[in-house]
Amino acid sequence: MKTSFGKRLKELRLEKNIGQIELAKCLNVSKGIISLWENDLREPTLTSLISIANYYSVKIDYLAGLED
Repeated sequence: MKTSFGKRLKELRLEKNIGQIELAKCLNVSKGIISLWENDLREPTLTSLISIANYYSVKIDYLAGLED
């Protein structure tokens, strides 16, 4: 089964041992947006997706659940 974007984002954040507030500051978004993304209630814009991929040094395909 494909892992959701929100689940992958949360896993990456926890692996780096940072909170939603710290991640939000690094990505220049609100903590509420991080929460919405992690709960799969919203999807990031392409610009945000690129920022997330760069921050975690992962491919966008990984974040999208297209590769492991």
